[in-house]
Amino acid sequence: MSKTMISWLQVLPMAMILIAFVGIPLGTVVSLSFWTFDGLEYFPDFTLENYTKVFSSWVTWKIFFNTIRYAVITWGIALVTGFTVSYYLVFHVKSLKIQIALFLLCTIPFWTSTVIRMISWIPFLGREGIFNNALMAVGIVDQPLEFLLFSDFAVILTYVNLFTLFMIVPIFNAMVKINPNVIEAALDAGASQVQILWNVIIPLTRTGIALGTIFVTTLVMGDFFIVRVMSGGQSTSVVSAMKNNIDQLFYPQAAAMAVLLIAVVVFMVSVILRIVDVRAELAK
Repeated sequence: MSKTMISWLQVLPMAMILIAFVGIPLGTVVSLSFWTFDGLEYFPDFTLENYTKVFSSWVTWKIFFNTIRYAVITWGIALVTGFTVSYYLVFHVKSLKIQIALFLLCTIPFWTSTVIRMISWIPFLGREGIFNNALMAVGIVDQPLEFLLFSDFAVILTYVNLFTLFMIVPIFNAMVKINPNVIEAALDAGASQVQILWNVIIPLTRTGIALGTIFVTTLVMGDFFIVRVMSGGQSTSVVSAMKNNIDQLFYPQAAAMAVLLIAVVVFMVSVILRIVDVRAELAK
């Protein structure tokens, strides 16, 4: 048996799994996006009517913009938080055991359900919640702050709380691999701490930043439950709109929105992978 045949046989099981659990469902969604629905029956016609409705509606553009806005803001906060935490653990905590202990401390919220962690913000941020009562008790405000709950602030805060760990883990993993001799050489060459951070640490951590960016942005853009609950129904996302279409049995239009969302996410991931060659960096 030739080496080429052996190679094909080795990748065949994984290829079959990907085709069965990714290729076929995705192909079904794409196919359904070209069907028509008259309110009673579905017809497997090849039509662009669903995409035309999606593109011609200003509501759709607003929803996509809102989803991307959530993703970008969450990504920015998670990046700063994740990089800061990782930097502290790697360069300021000298004991490996303490590093591991503090790193595991970051995972404690993941010991509970995502739904529980999300719902727990409601009694904390509510008008009669713990935070507002504490602010009024110390005299910082005279009346409860209304923007804390059922708002974009609550949505983004919940996203940051739930997804920041997905930024911390890859950045920490990349940062811990930095050879201390590189930093020592930069110090001997007269570089300042800011120069070392900008010219040494950040470039050597770009793989972790890229992976964390992919994790956070895709998780935010694929969510509908958090934005629905934490905004109090005052805001929406692409997946929320898809859920509404599915509830009303408008499957073809929901499939068209799903295809467009996948295209946007794939484009964003492709840009990240063009900037950072993750495979080459991980192979080092």
